[in-house]
Amino acid sequence: MSATIRLTAATAVAAAVLSTLATSPAAAIAAPALRMTPVSGHISSHQLVGGIRNSTSSNWAGYAATGTTFTSVSANWVQPAVSCTRSTTYSSFWIGIDGDGSNSVEQTGTEADCSSGRAVYSSWYEMYPAYPVNYSNSVSAGDHFTSTITRSGTKYTLTLTDTTKGWTKTTTKTQSGLANASAEVIAEAPSSSTGVLPLSNFGTASFTNATANGQAIGNYSPDKINMASGSTTKATTSSLSGGENFSVTYDHS
Repeated sequence: MSATIRLTAATAVAAAVLSTLATSPAAAIAAPALRMTPVSGHISSHQLVGGIRNSTSSNWAGYAATGTTFTSVSANWVQPAVSCTRSTTYSSFWIGIDGDGSNSVEQTGTEADCSSGRAVYSSWYEMYPAYPVNYSNSVSAGDHFTSTITRSGTKYTLTLTDTTKGWTKTTTKTQSGLANASAEVIAEAPSSSTGVLPLSNFGTASFTNATANGQAIGNYSPDKINMASGSTTKATTSSLSGGENFSVTYDHS
């Protein structure tokens, strides 16, 4: 893997929505959460440790599998509760195909943001380069989610289920020319056109049953990715348990 890869985050109309967040907290709470403009990220790959590559990213933490063509990815997680100050901050939790070394992403997940001291939770999907679509369904801290993305040829089915509240959103899209070269389960600091945005203090995000192509993601010697900016660690990824369970913890330092 190249030392520099493209980490393609999901997108939204950043300038207009950020302006709304800054000037109208009430409107921000009612609106779906943000997804931001793709930016290039840098991963520094290190030696294999127990079959796992250890890497660092400016905006991702979690696991990314590469080395084959992917037809599915899935995982479960509990929506983290963000601890908010008066700052506006962002975090997202998702599964995806592509984005690690490619210019396409097929993703679905949830968001946990802070707007002027208030927590904002929501859910979304994205088929880049199209803008993301925010689901209108209610999301709360502590909700349990299951999610699957499957591909058959150029047909992609993205499914996100809130098993706590009892709703499911299934989106089917047909798109050709996508790489299908990676599968990820990620906690992310979303990005705007100017770079990576401040990360929300999400505590710990717990992911379970992380699979790719129907196998435990650990079977692919995936990248174990920690999130850092320079010498400052922002989020730390745990080792895999059973090849498919792990957590990502916000770094308070």
